[in-house]
Amino acid sequence: MPVSLDDPLSRERAHLTSSRAALRAMREDVESLDIADVTANWVNAAVLQRQIDDRIKALADLSHTPLFFGRLDYLHAPGADQAEGAEGERFYIGRRHVHDAEGDPMVIDWRAPVSQPFYRASKKDPMDVGLRRRFGYTGGELTAYEDERLSDPAEAEVVSALLQAEIERPRVGPMRDIVATIQPEQDEIVRSGLGGSVCVQGGPGTGKTAVGLHRVAYLLYAHRERLARTGTLVIGPNRSFLHYIEQVLPALGELEVKQATVDDLVAHVEVKGVDPADAAVIKGDARMADVLRRAVRSHITLPTESVVVVRGSRRWRVPAYELEEIVRELMSRDMRYGAAREALPQRIAHAVLVQMERSGEAPDDRVQDAVARNAAVKAAVKVLWPVVEPAKLVLRLLSDADFLAEHAEGVLSDEEQKCVLWEKPARSVRSAKWSAADAVLIDEVTDLVARTHSLGHVVLDEAQDLSPMQYRAVGRRCTTGSATVLGDLAQGTTPWATRSWAEALRHLGKDDAVVEELTVGFRVPRDVIAYASRLLPHIAPGLAPVSSVRENPGAFEVREAGEGAGQVVAACVEALEREGSVGLIAADARVPELATALTDAGLTFLAPGEETTAETRLTLVPASLAKGLEYDYVVLDEPAAVVDGEPDERTGLRRLYVALTRAVSGLVVVHGAALPEQLGEA
Repeated sequence: MPVSLDDPLSRERAHLTSSRAALRAMREDVESLDIADVTANWVNAAVLQRQIDDRIKALADLSHTPLFFGRLDYLHAPGADQAEGAEGERFYIGRRHVHDAEGDPMVIDWRAPVSQPFYRASKKDPMDVGLRRRFGYTGGELTAYEDERLSDPAEAEVVSALLQAEIERPRVGPMRDIVATIQPEQDEIVRSGLGGSVCVQGGPGTGKTAVGLHRVAYLLYAHRERLARTGTLVIGPNRSFLHYIEQVLPALGELEVKQATVDDLVAHVEVKGVDPADAAVIKGDARMADVLRRAVRSHITLPTESVVVVRGSRRWRVPAYELEEIVRELMSRDMRYGAAREALPQRIAHAVLVQMERSGEAPDDRVQDAVARNAAVKAAVKVLWPVVEPAKLVLRLLSDADFLAEHAEGVLSDEEQKCVLWEKPARSVRSAKWSAADAVLIDEVTDLVARTHSLGHVVLDEAQDLSPMQYRAVGRRCTTGSATVLGDLAQGTTPWATRSWAEALRHLGKDDAVVEELTVGFRVPRDVIAYASRLLPHIAPGLAPVSSVRENPGAFEVREAGEGAGQVVAACVEALEREGSVGLIAADARVPELATALTDAGLTFLAPGEETTAETRLTLVPASLAKGLEYDYVVLDEPAAVVDGEPDERTGLRRLYVALTRAVSGLVVVHGAALPEQLGEA
């Protein structure tokens, strides 16, 4: 059926069809590449084939993901400050670049400079854009469009209905990208340069996680060659969270970004134990770095005897005072323990070579290497600068009260030392019941011995829950790169939660990071965020509450229930009658009881991290795993139990704040016990 030239929607659909065909042709061109005659060996062939396979994946046309979501019509030809855009020219903005057979662009990547006005142009600053058009889709089909004539002073500036609908669109499955709905203040953070680090403080629903992920995608676009060499990493709080966000970057064509938890980074030993809260707080304190540094350096011994090197018929003696000068000189340098240990035999060998030269010999580098490998030199190094095994060192520190006291003197109090000592010392590294905090200590020692590899960029999400020692562990992974730190101080739910971003950034080694605050909420309904914000004066007194811009206030209800889980199950059934995902959040201790009640009622449900489907949209979420997750509708069971499940009231109220703010469209709070008094009257 021919396209009507008078029907804009038909013309846009035709452009979509042509663009999909062009993308398919681009993919087929890559698939048809023959590398048989262009590679010198099988290694080169394997590397090139992997690059081709990745390119094919990046060019996938996802049927339910719009190829473009906007259009910009520029007014004038590019000036000195405009690299692209010509008079009368228009650009379609999408998730990836698409060009036709002649190489002319049909869709422009959202990260390109010419796409920036789509996110930032306004009536006050149209950025030379005459018209901005947004597109609406249903199941991958283009069904609507909406125009803003930015250069027309007579046209009022209104909230985009399509933008609002996209923000509120029900979700099933993992987190989606927000590339079509990025707001100006978010775009500024996304497009900030690679050289600087950024810390984003954002309340629930402000999009901080999405901003961090889109910033990675932007940096890979703008600095692809550099980051391909140095690497990028996204760090999340747990596996459930990482599974929830793992499809965002591939949907934007970025396949190489690795994801991990902090525990993954420091997995030098198997974690089998759990620390009491007071011990975990001390082990996570930055002062432990000083204790560990002292313990490592304590292995160095000043010489008391000479080293005698026998070569042929000659004997060369390096006296003890000269060895001491060498050792002290290495100790004074800012070197890793292991690097200095490797340098020591070469320094001793150099002292021998100086004597050889004075006696008339002409030794070369091969002689110096041979002397450095001499048995007498190796024996001296073993005594003066012995090998340090990180796990063994930490094992001794936590098992031997005298050893700990020696190196913690003036750093940790006697009570603190007793607190971190194991009641029953382990006999070996393998048999020890290491805790997560112990693994971080081992990682610190590992870095004292040998420098940790640094990446080009690291994104650290839900950062407010990290201890100072965990910040140091992350900071070691980006000493020569930059970081994007994401979090909300009000959602800190560990006993060692961050008190201020300035302090956290100092431990991370990024004191110069710019701190940005997102206070406009796009996801959490207005009534829900207002209710949750009643807790802010009690959990984060200095923090500004999030103001929701949602036109739809959302569904919100507080229900008083009798005994049993009947009211909770009923609320879940009601929520499932609507479109979208449903999360039942409860105190960890109540999860088994609720699981039984749901099963008895014939309701199938998932655990956090398992992907929802059209058939199974209900997830039973322990409150401890709710952070960072979102559901269209949330049923919150027994707020008082959520608070009581934590070691102290402030942490419990913060956990409750997290649970209350996971809803995108509606929240039902069900309680039999009295609500926490900090919530006031519902």
